[in-house]
Amino acid sequence: MHGQSLIKRRISRKIYVGSVAVGGDAPISVQSMTNTDTCDVDATVAQILRLEDAGADIVRVSVPDMQSAEAFGLIKKRVNAPLVADIHFDYRIALRVAELGVDCLRINPGNIGNEARVKAVVDAARDRGIPIRIGVNAGSLEKDLQKKYGEPTAEALVESALRHVEHLDRLNYPDFKVSVKASDVFMAVAAYRQLAQVIEQPIHLGITEAGGLRSGTVKSAVGLGMLLAEGIGDTLRVSLAADPVEEIKVGFDILKSLKLRSRGINFIACPSCSRQNFDVVKTMNELEVRLEDLLVPLDVAVIGCVVNGPGEAKEVHVGLTGGSPNLVYIDGKPVQKLNNDNLVDQLEGLIRKRASEKVAAEAALIVRS
Repeated sequence: MHGQSLIKRRISRKIYVGSVAVGGDAPISVQSMTNTDTCDVDATVAQILRLEDAGADIVRVSVPDMQSAEAFGLIKKRVNAPLVADIHFDYRIALRVAELGVDCLRINPGNIGNEARVKAVVDAARDRGIPIRIGVNAGSLEKDLQKKYGEPTAEALVESALRHVEHLDRLNYPDFKVSVKASDVFMAVAAYRQLAQVIEQPIHLGITEAGGLRSGTVKSAVGLGMLLAEGIGDTLRVSLAADPVEEIKVGFDILKSLKLRSRGINFIACPSCSRQNFDVVKTMNELEVRLEDLLVPLDVAVIGCVVNGPGEAKEVHVGLTGGSPNLVYIDGKPVQKLNNDNLVDQLEGLIRKRASEKVAAEAALIVRS
């Protein structure tokens, strides 16, 4: 089977967002953000439940006013995923959602008022074990930093972040994570590299406002991939102008490609050519949709001909190689010939059977240990 990641992750302090560990030796968590009106409790709950089904570890919800804060409290009671409240300017909103059970506060201490207000929020967080996320964005840098640097730069992002960090350091509150997001890949990567050198806290990765589904996926994969490959990053959000569920799918795909997370099926598929003995593209499109519900980590290869097919098929849990007829390998051994009639149905059945066997074997191992 395809092996473990060779990436050596940066050592960071571990914090907890609800029950989800972030930093330290915890898996890199994948999160998204709701785009419904927070005051529409039913719509927001429905979207969070869809995100949970897609595998979201953490969900962020914008809380721009006190009415939204009250709605947040109702939403929190109806979902399971840890919720982060995204708050700007009004410290009283942070105090209210802390009372209502928020799992993490996304604030920038510098923009919620004087030291007494920051202390009130930190005290509330300390009393309830709530971590804080400092989130710096190239599009909303402080005016004096805009003047100092002339334009957003990696150095400006990090200087802004460290100002907020100093607020929490003065109040002796170490349970926070930090992000320094930009829509420019090189600026974001440079900022995160600098930040990783000067704080011990977990780092939240993101390329902000990355774009639509296709372009944003590519930009995020490039930027986040560069950082993750260097061991930087403890939690991530892929920012897409698309259904938030797509952000979760892309986030997991990025982590799976680097062998940093294994959740659901890891497909290996050829791009297809005239040598193919079945329609690879159609087969893959159908399988991806049909098997989205499978959460057990499984490597599946779908290769259209005998050139690379047998080699790839022998290295995975379930492998299909095109031929006359097509041949399925299970755990490296040829087990069944398939013709093109009902190919997807038959292959789906074999994959689900192998997934069930894997779950049963892992459960038996836990019982024995």
